[in-house]
Amino acid sequence: MEQFSYNEDKLLNWEIKCVREPESEARFIGVFQYRHGTPYDYESIKGITYYFNNISRKELPSITKFLQDRFGGKEMEKGERIFLKDAKQIYSPKDLTDLAASLEQKFNTKAIISLEFEDLSQEELKNAGLPEAKLLPIPGK
Repeated sequence: MEQFSYNEDKLLNWEIKCVREPESEARFIGVFQYRHGTPYDYESIKGITYYFNNISRKELPSITKFLQDRFGGKEMEKGERIFLKDAKQIYSPKDLTDLAASLEQKFNTKAIISLEFEDLSQEELKNAGLPEAKLLPIPGK
């Protein structure tokens, strides 16, 4: 992913889904960020958020600390999501690659990165180096 050269201003949101083996047990952590904020009750929270599935609650403090040490933010919890309000926002291919690699190493997972862009033309997508086979167009408004 580090070879991608997309317009960071057009990256709306990203997600790094960190899956533990065996996949059949559906144990994962998902770290994500929405440029315009993540819904929390009736407001949008800017920062980094993570969710978890089949992960022991005893592990959550270490995940939160790992992310807070890197990005800051005030911890807020709602359901199966932990918000780091006002955490540093990242959008560059290098920052996302570094975070994914660190999550894999720290939490013994395999990371899958998803990106969603706004108003990127087919030509811009191709010039960014994004793999065409993985591009899913979103119908216009």
